[in-house]
Amino acid sequence: MFDRLKNLLFGSAAPALADGKRRAPRVIRARYDAALTTDNNRRHWANADGLSARAANSPVVRRTLRNRARYEVANNSYARGIVLTLANDCIGTGPRLQLLSDNRAANVLIEKEFSRWAKAIALPEKLRTMRMAKSEDGESFGILTNNPRLSTEVKLDLKLVEADQVTTPVPVAIGPNVVDGIILDDFGNPIEFHVLRVHPGDANSRFTLEYERLPAKTVLHYFRVDRPGQARGIPELTPALPLFAMLRDYSLATLDAAKAAAYFAGILYTDAPANGESENVEPMDTIELERNALLTMPGGWKLGQVEAQQPTSSYADFKRELICEVARCLSMPFNIAAGNSSGYNYASGRLDHQMYFKAIRVEQAHIATTVLDRIFAAWVEEAVLIDGLLPQSMRGMSSDWSHQWFWDGWEHVDPTKEATAQATRLQNNTTTLAAEFAKSGRDWESELRQRAKEVALINELGLAPTQTEPAENKSASAPVGRDEQENVDAPSPEDY
Repeated sequence: MFDRLKNLLFGSAAPALADGKRRAPRVIRARYDAALTTDNNRRHWANADGLSARAANSPVVRRTLRNRARYEVANNSYARGIVLTLANDCIGTGPRLQLLSDNRAANVLIEKEFSRWAKAIALPEKLRTMRMAKSEDGESFGILTNNPRLSTEVKLDLKLVEADQVTTPVPVAIGPNVVDGIILDDFGNPIEFHVLRVHPGDANSRFTLEYERLPAKTVLHYFRVDRPGQARGIPELTPALPLFAMLRDYSLATLDAAKAAAYFAGILYTDAPANGESENVEPMDTIELERNALLTMPGGWKLGQVEAQQPTSSYADFKRELICEVARCLSMPFNIAAGNSSGYNYASGRLDHQMYFKAIRVEQAHIATTVLDRIFAAWVEEAVLIDGLLPQSMRGMSSDWSHQWFWDGWEHVDPTKEATAQATRLQNNTTTLAAEFAKSGRDWESELRQRAKEVALINELGLAPTQTEPAENKSASAPVGRDEQENVDAPSPEDY
C-alpha cells in the first residue's frame, strides 16, 4: 500500500537494466502557447478569471452592462436598428397557434378564441418587447396575472417587468440555491421570484423597498443560458459595446477633422528665415477673401490653401468591418445590420442569410418552449373553467393538447425559382404540403380548404379559363409560304 502511494506521488522507479543500472525516467511535458503568460500578452489576459457563471454575472456587473447597453441603443442608430430588426424578424406579426387533434371543428374554435385573446392583450407587441429586452438587458420577465378589464372571457394577461425589478432588496439566506431575486431548488429549478413593486429607477423608489414573492408558475423568465449554472442573463450586445463606442468616436473624429479642414480656407506662410526680408504681419490675423477676386500678399509671404482630405478612403472600410464585427455576436449578416446590400450579389446574400435564418429558427423554438407553451397552458387552465367557451369533448384532454406554432415566413428573392423547386420536391415526394406551407407561416389544411372554395366559386361563375387544344405541327418538309408563315406567327385577337 505504501509503495503504491509512493508511486502515485513520486512516480514509479525506473526499470533496472541487465547490468543492474537503472534508466533515467522519462518526463513528458505538454505545453500550450495560449496558456503562456509573457510580457507581450500579460495585459491582454489581465482580466481573465475563473469565476463561476453566477459570480461573473453579479448584480453589479449586470446592472452596469444593462445601463451601458440601453444607453448605446438609445443613442446609436446602428445599435437601435439592429435590435429592432432582430425583434421584427424573430417575432414578426406574432405566432399563430395550430392544434393537431382529430376534432377539426374544435381545433378551429379554440384557435379562433386564442387568437382573439392574444390580440386583446397585444401578445405580439409584448413578445417583440421581450425580444428587444433580451438584446439590451440580457433577460426579460413576464408575470401571468389577472386583468378584469379585458374584453375577452379569459381574463389572463401578461405583465412585463424589467430585469432591474427582479431582485431581493433585503438580505436573505445565502446559499448555492439563492440568486439575485430567484430562489432555486436542489435541481436548479426556480421556485420563487422576488419582484419589486416599484422600479428602482423611478422617482418614488427611494421611499419603498417592498417586493412580492411570486411562485415560479406565474413568472416567465426569458434569457439564454451560456454557461452551466447560469441563472441570470447578460445583454447580447455585451461583446459589441466597446465596438459601438469605437465606431462613434471614429465618426466624430473624422467629422472634426473634416470641419477643421473646411473652416480654414488658407494660411499665410513665408520661406524667408527669421528676421529676413519679409514684411511684418500680425500673427493669427484673419483676412476675408472675396469671391472671384485676385489677392495680393505682403512681401515675402505666400498663401497656402488647406485641402479637405476628410473623410479618408479608409473611413467606409473601417465602418464596414466594425459593423460586421458588431453584428457577428448576434449571427446577423452585414447587409441587415447596416441596412445596405449594395456590395452583395445574389449568391453571397443567400449564403449569409442562411446562417441568420437558422439563428432566427432557433430563437423562435426557444420562445415557443419558454414563453408560448406556458402562456397557452395557463390560458387553457382558465378557459376550461368558463362554461360554453370550449367544446365539451376537449375539456377532458385539455392538459395534453398537441399543438405547434406558426411564424411569419421569409419571402424568396426569386419566386419563380422557388416555385419550380417546390414543385420538383413535391413531385419527387421529398417534401409535403404541410412542410412547404409551414415555411411561409401558413396552415396547409386551411389553405387547401380556402383554395377549394375559390375553385368551386370560379367554376360556378363560369370564370374558369378554357384550355384549347394545341395545333398540330405541320411536316417540317412541307414548304410554307411567306403569307402562310405570317398568318401562323401572327397572334389572333382571341390570343389576347
